[in-house]
Amino acid sequence: MIKLFNFKRLGTLIQLSQLIVIGIFSFTLTSCSSYENFKSITEDLEIPSQVYRADYNKVWQEVMKIANKYGLELYNQEAGIIKTRWEDNTLELNFADSFGATDSIKAARFKLIINVTKGYRGTKEVAKVTVFKRQQIERDFLQGWKVIKTDGILEKSILYRVERALAIEAKLQAIEDKKTKEAEKNF
Repeated sequence: MIKLFNFKRLGTLIQLSQLIVIGIFSFTLTSCSSYENFKSITEDLEIPSQVYRADYNKVWQEVMKIANKYGLELYNQEAGIIKTRWEDNTLELNFADSFGATDSIKAARFKLIINVTKGYRGTKEVAKVTVFKRQQIERDFLQGWKVIKTDGILEKSILYRVERALAIEAKLQAIEDKKTKEAEKNF
């Protein structure tokens, strides 16, 4: 008798196809979760920065005006780095989290590291400012200091303040140039 169809082989093919479907399904789930992990890692590593179309010295002066409000530990214009001392912000963190589900914090502190780098866009000089905030908390004296992710508000507000100060400085310079030209015409 001639066998037209092998049922034994059909069973193994069905099992193999089921394994392939399960493998594809598990790969899809794993790739989605790895994307979420990648997304959170890139958000953690993203440091707020902004490029300003201004002279490096002007940008450095404006950044120093803002950074002087925090205790300066180190500043070097040639290297383009500013580091502040540890500032206590326990009250701010406890107030911001007062409506949350976590316990209050015993102590909190932060340090700012600001980099100012010189560059060129075409033939025009630009300066890039990067602000990194290192936030630490201490829940109890046994646990010690723990580094936590910042909310990014202070960093972005510092960049905004630098932008506004440079815009105001540019407008004042334009007004001064206009007055000088009018004085030259009248003379």
